Amino acid sequence: MKIRITLAILVITICSQFQSNAQDNNTSLDKIAAIVGDKIILKSDIEASFEDYKRETPNIDDSVKCQIMESLLAQKILVEQADRDSVIVGDEEVEGALDNRIRYFLQQYGSEEKLQEIAGKSSYQLKDDYRPIFKDQLTAQRMQQQIMSTVKITPQEVKAFYDKIPVDSLPYYPSMVEVGQIVFRPNINKEVEDYARNTLEDIRKDIIGGRVSFEEMAGRKSDDPGSKDNGGDLGIMGRDELVPEFAAAAFKLQNGEISPVVKTKFGFHIVQMVNRQGEKAKLRHILIKPLITSDMVKETLVKADSVRADLVSGKMVFSSAVGKYTQDDVTKVTGGMFTNAQTSSSLIQIEELEPAVALLINELKIGTFSQPLEFVDAKTGDKLVRIIYLKNRTEPHKANLKEDYNRIQEVAFAEKQTKTLSKWIEEKIGSFYIMIDSEYKNCNNISKWVTANTSAHKH
Repeated sequence: MKIRITLAILVITICSQFQSNAQDNNTSLDKIAAIVGDKIILKSDIEASFEDYKRETPNIDDSVKCQIMESLLAQKILVEQADRDSVIVGDEEVEGALDNRIRYFLQQYGSEEKLQEIAGKSSYQLKDDYRPIFKDQLTAQRMQQQIMSTVKITPQEVKAFYDKIPVDSLPYYPSMVEVGQIVFRPNINKEVEDYARNTLEDIRKDIIGGRVSFEEMAGRKSDDPGSKDNGGDLGIMGRDELVPEFAAAAFKLQNGEISPVVKTKFGFHIVQMVNRQGEKAKLRHILIKPLITSDMVKETLVKADSVRADLVSGKMVFSSAVGKYTQDDVTKVTGGMFTNAQTSSSLIQIEELEPAVALLINELKIGTFSQPLEFVDAKTGDKLVRIIYLKNRTEPHKANLKEDYNRIQEVAFAEKQTKTLSKWIEEKIGSFYIMIDSEYKNCNNISKWVTANTSAHKH
């Protein structure tokens, strides 16, 4: 018997649940579709997820519901086994995941009022409703990670995987590039810094004096685009997720207390402790950035040009320059190189680069550096300067082990992980009580769950 389980366990998103809540109450959607141990799967869970899939792929048919059911059964077995093995997900992790999802939907819908209109509930009520769902999802993921932790793959297995792919089925890869950057942040003069600090001091006095609320001033004055529209809400954050100066100020505060003005590399902040939860905390902040003038940018361009001269002459290698000068935290840890978000590979398609970078590298030869260029950080809106480095460029080609070993290894490894998880699920089915509603028993793969469970309990 072979149970096919996808590696990524199905996530019943809040988005699906919102759509479900927005529908008229329908008792037929609320019946129990399956039971695994003491965990239940409702028909509404399956229907909501199916509708979510259908919004993205309108042409799918009802057979997808069978796949959703199987993924949910696998999830419940993982959760049940996690209970047996004492694999624990902390309340802080659950709250963090809920906060992140609520923030996402607030950004999607634009306001708390709009979210409540669509969902029929406030964000706090939604969190209460979906806390058990998120806990199960995170627990299943933790159990899955534990199962996968021992999976390794050898070069021989990668080659065997590649050799079994028919030649006419090998993927055709477009041109790829390896591109890096050194980012320079303009130095801010004291006069501009003082102005930003004093502005924030005045905001803090108005809040402390009760003339305005923290949330109101965040919406009106904060320079953080990611939190200002949510009243400065940063969600639940751990110390290690925050820059040191910010973390030190935040974790000194009592609930409801507001920090003095704090300086970080991003600018000046005041922080409000909403709720402390051990080494994590729900926080708000207001950020005021010192104004970067054209003169500051010009000075930075001159500095960057000097660094580029050292790179071109060979006095300094790119990796050393990155370590010494770059002020971009994301690419600094990769030696200055842009990477694929999914695979972390430095070989990426040109379409994955920022349009300005993609356009620039067309003019560069392999191993060369661009002139220093001013640009605006898309996330922060800061004016910065950078040098772009083209390390390598591949020609379009059919997949082969020499040029594409890392990619092929990733696919082979994912397949091995999937088989490992499928085998684990297959071995565990018989040790749990499983009941599946007759509506789903005709699904090809679902029937195997019932057969395996029935057979195991007969013995």
